[in-house]
Amino acid sequence: MTSNAQVGSVSEARGPAPVSVLVVEDDATIRRAVQLVLERYGYRVAVAADGLSGLEAFRAGAHDLLILDVMLPELDGIGLCHRIREESPVPVLMMSARGDALDVVAGLEAGADDYVIKPVDTAVMVARIRALLRRATFRPEVEGTAAGKSGRADHILVFGDLSVDTLGMEVRRAGETVSLTPTELRLLLEFAAAPGSVLDRRRLLRDVWDYGWEGDTRVVDLCVLRLRKKIGSGRIETVRGFGYKLVRG
Repeated sequence: MTSNAQVGSVSEARGPAPVSVLVVEDDATIRRAVQLVLERYGYRVAVAADGLSGLEAFRAGAHDLLILDVMLPELDGIGLCHRIREESPVPVLMMSARGDALDVVAGLEAGADDYVIKPVDTAVMVARIRALLRRATFRPEVEGTAAGKSGRADHILVFGDLSVDTLGMEVRRAGETVSLTPTELRLLLEFAAAPGSVLDRRRLLRDVWDYGWEGDTRVVDLCVLRLRKKIGSGRIETVRGFGYKLVRG
């Protein structure tokens, strides 16, 4: 754990109830260091030392965000993330000791929203946690809610068999509800706000992941891949050399 400049106030409370974070890390020194840092910023922190204990802790308590180490005994962080994604869209931040590309890709493919590399920089970790929590509570500004000639309220955006309710934050495909993580939903809303327009990866990192610095565009590519599997592979088109766009029809 490395330290950097202070990242805002010491309190991250949402009203009377502090944000709850579950940290699953087998190294006792790192686990304790992360816990102390987060508690200093006002988070309520629960910890677990292996994947199976982490799964039990996740199921036992209502946590706002999870931090999972990739290399865990009993059940590794990738497997744990898969299990969690079967049950919940809760924001997940992965930690990788090596920064190995395969670890990063596997974690993001499993459903993680973002990752940090050990030794973890305090400022980076807290900033990424804040960004994840903002996405989890994001509500777009919508002008007007009256129904148009189509009979649909104008906060319901329709693209072929896909409908996006920007007030109810609900997505349906062919009438069936689509379960998205907060990051996937925020990404879809970004595309839906500019259908047919090409959005480059740097813009998406800034507007969806809230990066105020150069980030890893792999998180964009893999989140787009996950989103395509849920809303239809042809709904988001790759524009080679530029980025992605949402197909209108």
